Amino acid sequence: MAMRRWFPDAKFGIFIHWGIYAVDGVQESWSFFEGDVPHETYMAQLDGFTAANYDPRAWAALFARAGARYAVLTSRHHDGVALWDTALGDLNVVRHTPAGRDLIGPYAEALREQGLKVGLYYSHSDWNHPDYASTRYEGRPPEQENNPYAEVPEEEEDLDAWARYLAYRDGQVNELTTRFRPDLLWFDGEWERTEEQWGIRELARLIRAEVPECVLNARMLSEGDYATPEQGVPIEPPAGPWELCLTFNDSWGFQHHDHNYKTTTQLIRYFTETIGAGGNLLLSVGPKEDGTIPDEQVERLEGMGAWIARHADAVYGTVAGLPAGHHYGPSTLAADRRTLYLTVFDIPRAPIGVRGLVTPVRRVTVLGTGTELGHQVIGGLHEVPGVLWIDPPAAADLDDHATVLAVELDSELELYRGHGRS
Repeated sequence: MAMRRWFPDAKFGIFIHWGIYAVDGVQESWSFFEGDVPHETYMAQLDGFTAANYDPRAWAALFARAGARYAVLTSRHHDGVALWDTALGDLNVVRHTPAGRDLIGPYAEALREQGLKVGLYYSHSDWNHPDYASTRYEGRPPEQENNPYAEVPEEEEDLDAWARYLAYRDGQVNELTTRFRPDLLWFDGEWERTEEQWGIRELARLIRAEVPECVLNARMLSEGDYATPEQGVPIEPPAGPWELCLTFNDSWGFQHHDHNYKTTTQLIRYFTETIGAGGNLLLSVGPKEDGTIPDEQVERLEGMGAWIARHADAVYGTVAGLPAGHHYGPSTLAADRRTLYLTVFDIPRAPIGVRGLVTPVRRVTVLGTGTELGHQVIGGLHEVPGVLWIDPPAAADLDDHATVLAVELDSELELYRGHGRS
C-alpha cells in the first residue's frame, strides 16, 4: 500500500502522552511494570485523574500555531486505561476516574477544525488485562503482592486466554476506527510477541476495511508504513518514510520533577536535522492530569511555530537535501528539485561552502528576509565541479535559532558522484 502523501509532507507532529500517570507524575505504565511504583499505588491514580481543565480546542490551536500538521494521542497505554468509553473491558477513564467522559472524540473534532490529521496511539500490550501474560522478560518485574502481571513461559501459555485477549484488542481498535476515523494509528508494545501471535495481518485488514487510507507505524511490523526511531536523529536514516519520536525533557508524559528541558534552539536543531534526512519530528507533549500543558512546553511550541512560519518553504512538502559532506549542516530540497535550502546553525565567519553541485546556481537569498547574497564557484577541473562559495549573511539577516539560505538552481539538482581524474 502506497504511503499517503500527507504524511511525508507534514514534517511535524505532536505526540500526546496523557493518562492517569500524570496524577503522581510517574512513568507511564513502566513504573509499575518495573517495580518502581507498587501496582496498587499506580492504579490509585484513577481517583485523581480529573481532566478538569481539558480544552481540546486550545490544544489544537496551539499545535497549529506550532506548525504541526498532525497529532497522536495515547488512547490506551500498556496500563490498559482507555481514554474513551470502551465496551471492551472495564478499565477506562469514563467509568473509573473523576474525568467521567470520553476524551478522544473532542480531541479528534478539535484537530479537524484546525485542519490537522488525527492520530491515535494504541498499545498491543495490556499489562492489566486478566488474559494477558508476557513471554518477553524473564524475572521481571520484581515479585510484588497484588501485581497482576505474570511471567508465563510460552509453552505453558493458555491459548484460549490469548484468543480472548486478541478479541479484546481487536474490538477496541475497531471502536477507535469506527468512532473516530483516525488518519493514523500509532501502535506500540509489539515487542512482546511475534507477528503471527499478534495476528498483525488480520488486524491490518480490520483497520483498512473501516479506514482504508489510515497510516500505520512500523510497530504494525510487516503492515507498517513508516519507521519510528526514538530520542535521537539516526546517523543513517531509515529507508523510506520515518519519524523521530522526541521528548521536550527526559519524559514522555508529565513528571513533576523533570525540568531537564531542551531549549527551543535545540529542538529546532533536532527538527531541521530530521527533515533534512527525510523524516518527520513527532514531539511529545505531556499534559498534567487536569489537561493543561506545562508552560515550558507551550513556550517552546510557540517558539518552534514562529521559526517554522518564517521558513515554511524549507519545511513543508520538501524532501531530504544534500548527503553528508556537501554542506556543514542539514538541508532540504523543494519538491521540484530546483531550490535547495541550507540550514546554518552558527554565525558564519567566512563564506559558506557547498561542494559537488553540478547544476548552476541562479541566486542565493536568506529565507525569511529575502536578502540576496553574493556567490561564486571556485575551482573544479573537467567534469569535477568547483566549490560554491556563498557570502555570509549580515547580522541583521541571521535568525536567532537557525538561518536558512535558499539556493535557486537553473534546473533540477544534479550532484557530482564521481572520483575525478588526474
